[in-house]
Amino acid sequence: MRRPMLRHSISIAFRSSSIKARFARVLALALLAAGLVLPAGAATFEARRGLNLDIWVTWPEERLWHEEDAILPFPEWRRSLDEAGLARLKAGGFDFMRMPVDPSPFLSPAAAAFHDRLYEEVLEAARTVNRAGLKVIVDLHLFPAGTNRSIGMSEVMDDPALFDRYLEVVRRLAATLKREDPAMLALELMNEPVIDCEPGENAWPERLRRLHAAARSQATRLTLVLSGGCWGSAEGLAALDPAAIPDDNVLWSFHSYAPFLLTHQGATWTGDFIPYITGLPFPLHAAGKAELDAALKAIRDRIRAEAPLLRQPGLLAYLDEQVATVDTEEKLEAVMDEPFRIVEDWARRHGIDPGDVLLGEFGMIRQEWQDDHVMSPRSRAAYYRTMIAHAERHGFAWSMWSYGGAFGVVEEFEGRKAEPDVLEMVRGLR
Repeated sequence: MRRPMLRHSISIAFRSSSIKARFARVLALALLAAGLVLPAGAATFEARRGLNLDIWVTWPEERLWHEEDAILPFPEWRRSLDEAGLARLKAGGFDFMRMPVDPSPFLSPAAAAFHDRLYEEVLEAARTVNRAGLKVIVDLHLFPAGTNRSIGMSEVMDDPALFDRYLEVVRRLAATLKREDPAMLALELMNEPVIDCEPGENAWPERLRRLHAAARSQATRLTLVLSGGCWGSAEGLAALDPAAIPDDNVLWSFHSYAPFLLTHQGATWTGDFIPYITGLPFPLHAAGKAELDAALKAIRDRIRAEAPLLRQPGLLAYLDEQVATVDTEEKLEAVMDEPFRIVEDWARRHGIDPGDVLLGEFGMIRQEWQDDHVMSPRSRAAYYRTMIAHAERHGFAWSMWSYGGAFGVVEEFEGRKAEPDVLEMVRGLR
């Protein structure tokens, strides 16, 4: 059951005539002017099975963003994926796409010549997805700053003036999308906010309220997708009080890549442990003893050959510890279900319908960029199948990560096709 809401009841009571409709619009403007938000009603966007589209493939440097060939079309997936390709995804069992949109070009002076056009590009991209018969979540998806860009998650979170500019991007994008069919399009206000990961921190709820108000001031009908802090984790979502955002036209999102030991094998950007981990099957308990022992021996040999000498004992001990958390069916089940249980308990406490909860990202790496190791297609399909089973058992929608790249389930790198195992698994879902 969704939360009963006085202002929602008011909006329903005044639908019957044009005079009353005009009164409702005046009331909405008055509430917004007073700093209140008139909710759009029960969630109008309903989706069950989704896929995350690519965001950047060529990763153009910020210094090139003034060049049309570098920045357009936007998002970049439109260069290689057309309406026919999207229609094939629908035929394969997906009903929506989560469409990441990098906000950095909207904030960067390097792309100033294209700022107005970028909003229209996002609108056209969303319409392309809709024309293929798929619903779409437009997801504002910040990257970390680095050598190829000056604005990322940390900069937006740490600079109040930049966060205010981000709010303006949210307002304008909401205004750009507001006339789209609310049954076919939703807007996600920030992907994986990196904030409130330390005990005692509680800065995200206020920022989330500001983001929500900014979007709702422009788009009163669209469903908004909101998440908790600390990388959009289940724990971050459970730390929120949804009563602080009196709006029942909302989807609540969380991400899970548990168990990280198995889902991110070889990923070089994850610290000094995971890059040494490759070749572990999923699930571990289904592998033969000889296969698992050989994989673990190869990892230990790699640590001893490549890791700094003083780090080797700690890395080897940590490997044993992590394997021991997922080496039986019961332990693996507990680790993978924990995020779902956390979110389910939170939703029950706050009267949130499971159908209004979205597992926005989950995935298993296929191959790290410029690494020879390729994850077993059978293991990947088994992982995605298991996560989907958890999500659907709890009544949550889901969108897997992702179309292409290191986690690609349709393509790998440079447009090459990935193994079909994951897509065939999705096609076979009931």
